Amino acid sequence: MKISLELLLVLDAIDRHGSFTAAAAALHRVPSALSHAVAKLESDLDIPLFIREGRRAFLNEAGRTLLEDGRHLLRAADELERRVQRIATGWEAELRIGVDAIIPAERLFPLIRNFYDAGHHTQIRLSNEVLGGTWDALATDRADLVIGAPGDAPARGGIGSRALCQIGMRLVVAAGHPLASWPGPVPAAELARHRAIVIADTSQELAARTIGLIDGQDALRVPDMRAKAAAQLAGLGIGHLPDWLAGPELAAGRLIELQTADPRPPIQTNIAWRNRQIGKALQWFLDELAKNQAIEALTAGLRLPPGRSAQPPGQ
Repeated sequence: MKISLELLLVLDAIDRHGSFTAAAAALHRVPSALSHAVAKLESDLDIPLFIREGRRAFLNEAGRTLLEDGRHLLRAADELERRVQRIATGWEAELRIGVDAIIPAERLFPLIRNFYDAGHHTQIRLSNEVLGGTWDALATDRADLVIGAPGDAPARGGIGSRALCQIGMRLVVAAGHPLASWPGPVPAAELARHRAIVIADTSQELAARTIGLIDGQDALRVPDMRAKAAAQLAGLGIGHLPDWLAGPELAAGRLIELQTADPRPPIQTNIAWRNRQIGKALQWFLDELAKNQAIEALTAGLRLPPGRSAQPPGQ
């Protein structure tokens, strides 16, 4: 067989990282080994798979087709390994937890510490996801459990979920931004004239989601919530931030909260998981995340307080 799972992993790494050098670093191999493996595959298939531009490498149409179908095989092989491990011991070799950008990942550390202190040896892998990327991570088998998944689950099977909390976001700008001194509610037409700072959705297969972006509005896309806050503090644009980031900056006067004519409703967030053959490690986390103390630790400064709207009174 000319195409192996190892070669598919190489193609996947090159596609994700954009060059043979970056892919080699991610796979802990030397670039020449990847170049040789790809060249041999192209020779065996008698077709080119990449368009090369300097140090960058891009899959051509044939290479893209091979990788897209090959990723299904990679996921199937990975799931087979995990299923065998669960059948043998009941404990997963690795538990992958995706955390939405709205929740600081470090809030999971006490829970992970309790897991280790209980003597469990399943490896834990945390990843950051954004918006629809949380659901996509479950659908494409990048995660077994996600925390903070917003909105409704996608219409596909194999995913369980339960509500986490509603999160109110604050529309803020730097103190020196032109909108900081706007009198009264800012109309949508005026908001659309100013650049928005947004976090790029991490979906790979499901449709990407956007929140708070007006049609036609210029946008600066950043990788995470802290980068978003920093960009807004730098006066690069407007955007919504959770209380845990916005609160201290508002109190210090470095950010100003805007009033709007059409307040944004709070975001319903969820805990979600892959519910096929739940292993003991996933079940442990699901049980712990059903306890009020764990929920409070995760959502402090995020949960919309009872009686408070998404914006302050009068807005």
